[in-house]
Amino acid sequence: MKKLIIINGPNLNLLGTREPEIYGSLSFTEFLEEIKEKYGNAELDYYQSNVEGELVNKLHEVGFSYDGIILNAAAYTHTSVAIGDAVNAIETPVVEVHISNTFSREEFRHTSYISPNARGVILGFGLQSYELAIQSFL
Repeated sequence: MKKLIIINGPNLNLLGTREPEIYGSLSFTEFLEEIKEKYGNAELDYYQSNVEGELVNKLHEVGFSYDGIILNAAAYTHTSVAIGDAVNAIETPVVEVHISNTFSREEFRHTSYISPNARGVILGFGLQSYELAIQSFL
């Protein structure tokens, strides 16, 4: 059984209420229960923080013991050299995900400090982006 973790960055705790026209109306907690049931053949953990350093610490903590990390660093994707460096420093493969198509949004969202060190990038498929990342590990 594959041991996977989803790590979400800032403001993703507001899914379901934050800009539903972009992010949908389902909370991440509701979505997580659905995918845990759907992918019962994987051990699926979850972590969310609005704090950059906590995300770096979590990557260090799980980056040598999990089979895969699904990372949506949200706005930190475009600003955090530290998170990009953490992804580079660990052994566990990381798939970068985004709910929206970041290339259809503001210009600053077209740059990622994570992508160069990620196994792959999935974006623009709503919450299904997470499922596609899970499937890539299974």
